[in-house]
Amino acid sequence: MRLSEHFRACARNNAWSNHRLLTACAALSQQEFEATRTSFFPSLQKTLNHILIVDWYYLDGLEQGGRGPATCADELPFPRLADLAAAQRSCDLRLVRFCDGLGEGDLDRSVALDRGEHGVTHEAVHAVLSHLFVHQIHHRGQAHAMLAGTSVPPPQLDEFYLAWDAPLRRAELDELGLAPGFSRRA
Repeated sequence: MRLSEHFRACARNNAWSNHRLLTACAALSQQEFEATRTSFFPSLQKTLNHILIVDWYYLDGLEQGGRGPATCADELPFPRLADLAAAQRSCDLRLVRFCDGLGEGDLDRSVALDRGEHGVTHEAVHAVLSHLFVHQIHHRGQAHAMLAGTSVPPPQLDEFYLAWDAPLRRAELDELGLAPGFSRRA
């Protein structure tokens, strides 16, 4: 397997995991979604918005969009879960498209990340993608733990998508537009 294929798989797994978590959270009332909980960000609402904002920031850098810190100006762009879920899905599919367009030579390409008052830094595409996926996993884990403190059972998020899962996850993948090519080499 080429590394670019691995990042394509990571992008799809990321979209699937976000979809599973946000679908579970949809069973919460707005009050439960906003409720103060123990974590780095003190609510599911703030944690899930943070995930999206950081996705926007790094995708902007990867695509050299030029928005930089402006992508993070609003810390709570989507107070309601339905709106947040739609925006996260759009962002996740944008990340899938970005990764689908990568060739092996693109992974070492340097991209500029505007760090505001800290200046502009340069990182390799593969490093930015790795950072982004770890960030997602970290904060989804926090959201998963917070969700466990509600009446809504948290979804399974602790496994990377495997081909044998396809029949079990077909409806979710179809809903995301990722089947049948989820495990296919691009």
